Amino acid sequence: MNKVPMTVVGEAALREELDKLKRVDRPRIIEAIAEARAHGDLKENAEYHAAREQQSFAEGRIMEVESKLSGAQIIDVTTIAKTGKVIFGTTVDLINTETDEMVTYRIVGEDEADVKSNLISVGSPIARALIGKEEGDITVVKAPAGDIEYEIDQVRHI
Repeated sequence: MNKVPMTVVGEAALREELDKLKRVDRPRIIEAIAEARAHGDLKENAEYHAAREQQSFAEGRIMEVESKLSGAQIIDVTTIAKTGKVIFGTTVDLINTETDEMVTYRIVGEDEADVKSNLISVGSPIARALIGKEEGDITVVKAPAGDIEYEIDQVRHI
């Protein structure tokens, strides 16, 4: 089985979600099903069917999160020696060579990616263009709007 890279923060978030699903959501849904059953006829009981649907969703999500955690390779970038090279988990400051605009990205696992928070997936075009490069290198990112040239200003292990 191939391991999927994940940051320590990403693992913590998934574990927190799993804990909430098991300790809070699951008991609440079970209680809702029991309450709906007490109302009688289950065929026409909308509360019962809604609670069963919630249960199905929650159990599916629990299985999905457990699967992701079991297949994850947790990488703590803070324990890796700083070489100035872009690797999984590093935070990279880039300068657009055309506009001198600075942008910062952190390279994370597929499930952790959130472009609005500048968390980019290791499989994204930007991350693929950056991995293995060093501070001071210039790289070209093939974007839908055209090629963008960036200079790697700083690579941080945070």
